[in-house]
Amino acid sequence: MTDQLKYSIAPLQEVLEELREKCPWDKKQTIHTLRQLTIEECYELADAITKEDWQEIKEELGDVLLHILFYAKIASEQQKFTIDDVVEAIKTKLIARHPHIYGDVKVENEEDVKRNWESLKLKEGKTSVLSGVPTSLPPMVKAMRLQEKAKQVGFEWENREQVWDKVMEEMEEVKEAIKQFDESNSEQLKIRVEEEMGDLFFSLVNYSRFLRIDPDQALSRTNHTFMTRFQQMEVIVQQQGKNMTDLSLQELDAIWNEVKKK
Repeated sequence: MTDQLKYSIAPLQEVLEELREKCPWDKKQTIHTLRQLTIEECYELADAITKEDWQEIKEELGDVLLHILFYAKIASEQQKFTIDDVVEAIKTKLIARHPHIYGDVKVENEEDVKRNWESLKLKEGKTSVLSGVPTSLPPMVKAMRLQEKAKQVGFEWENREQVWDKVMEEMEEVKEAIKQFDESNSEQLKIRVEEEMGDLFFSLVNYSRFLRIDPDQALSRTNHTFMTRFQQMEVIVQQQGKNMTDLSLQELDAIWNEVKKK
């Protein structure tokens, strides 16, 4: 790397513009389809930072930057904002949140800076009992924290049987929404299915909380089990001299059951 090599984001934007115009996958993306991919990229960056793998950090930062530009591109297409607006907004926010640098506020140490930061957030109107729950929390963790915060002011079920009744109620609403969607296949009803599924997940998180089970930890364990078993399946298929895609669902299921028995 040389001192002369100084990049703006313009060349990357040009590539993204071309992909958005010509690539079938890039054309199809929306802010909603990108959302989960962005979360995964952030976790990959976090893993790289934990390992202090600077080469991987560089690559993951590139992936995250691409996503930022992609959202800004979609927003500009819908005449919402541009990447310049994004940069200007964060610049303005940083200046406002650092009056000890850009104003006449005096601080002695890091703790003073933190106290000023929180004070400024309150002045911005963050007075809700839920405002202490970080927006960036994973949805399942956030759901549990929201419920715990609401409990502090008495907004809570009396017992877990009531919560389970709510879970079953939400399940019926999901079934009804799916039935209506299957009959009409309208985008509006698809959104309703999504909303009802969200209500069901929220209720299940609440029930887990009443059982004193961390739902995020429970799902993490299931994810780990699935990954372990699936990778064992891949080994078995490879030992048979075959590819996963060559096998039928029934054959794959038989191997899955074989792995479970082990």
